[in-house]
Amino acid sequence: MAGGVSGYAAISAKVRAMYSNLLTPQDISRLSESPDFSSLISALKHTQYGPYLSALKDNELTPRRAVQQIKRRLADTYASVVQMSPTQARPLIRQLYRSFELGNLKAVLRSIVTVSSSWNADEAPWDRVREVLFPFGSFSTLPAQAMVESGSVASAVELLKGTPYESAISFALRRFSAEQNLFPIEVALDLDYWRRLWTEARKLKGLDREAATKIIGSLLDMNNLMWTARYKIYHKLSEEELINYTLPFGFRAHDDDIRAIAAGADAAAVISRIFPTIPDVAALLEKPHTGLPKLEVQIKRQVIQQCAAAFIGNPFHVGLPLAFLILSDLEIQDLIALIEAKSSDISDEELHSTLLKTALQN
Repeated sequence: MAGGVSGYAAISAKVRAMYSNLLTPQDISRLSESPDFSSLISALKHTQYGPYLSALKDNELTPRRAVQQIKRRLADTYASVVQMSPTQARPLIRQLYRSFELGNLKAVLRSIVTVSSSWNADEAPWDRVREVLFPFGSFSTLPAQAMVESGSVASAVELLKGTPYESAISFALRRFSAEQNLFPIEVALDLDYWRRLWTEARKLKGLDREAATKIIGSLLDMNNLMWTARYKIYHKLSEEELINYTLPFGFRAHDDDIRAIAAGADAAAVISRIFPTIPDVAALLEKPHTGLPKLEVQIKRQVIQQCAAAFIGNPFHVGLPLAFLILSDLEIQDLIALIEAKSSDISDEELHSTLLKTALQN
């Protein structure tokens, strides 16, 4: 399909209809009042997730299986939006979707370096790993099972020839071989993924480019700032390393901001200037073990508001499908938090501090 009004008329109408079926902040609040896991699942069966959860027998509905089933809805949503999208928007949306394949790749590599004694003697490694992989479907380029069964990271990397991950991971493999640590590989994969996503956003023109760089840039802001804080606080990286392990672009957070933090500037002051509505950033950074996850929640809530704003005004651009897909993903994150809380001893107070979508109630 072409771009502009004619190219986006059908997908805009469809996405708006799908957007109206997302859970409201009030829905999330009501689900959070479920007394236990079984009650939560019963309530979710009366939502758009019902057909996915009902596909399992009651004795199969463990928390892990429930999470996998609701992720299947997200996978189907992505596949539908990719198929409906105008030709010029598809590479960007496909690359956005590839974040879940990147997560699968990391999970596969981590499984290879995990001590084999953590598995049952009669359970094949692949049987365990596939339970946690995102159901990426026909879009996947990973030979995941063959990688798991290859027995080593080097052998698994050999199987990535011809995939979008070949170049980045091959370069980082040398450092992994020396240090036996997946950190440099994962960083290289993350940076490569986000460079590709930003490049696809910048290739667009007019309203498409404006909307894409704003929405994708907001995700970049979050990642860049959280990477910077974690690298500085937890990994004690040097200024040069920190700059090399982050990206020099975004929507609100720019290269000068990242370089300032790397050089020793007050990180709380920089973040507060970029996100002035987030309260008590300095207090959060004083206790990073608990404060950084809370800061990430606050920034994700800002992203939600940015995506919700895309549905106001001219609908004939790539911003609508991008915003809808990101909101769908963040909704899944809320549901995973609910499932984990209701199947464990997480307190209601701790649960509510992690929920994202309830921020739209304010």
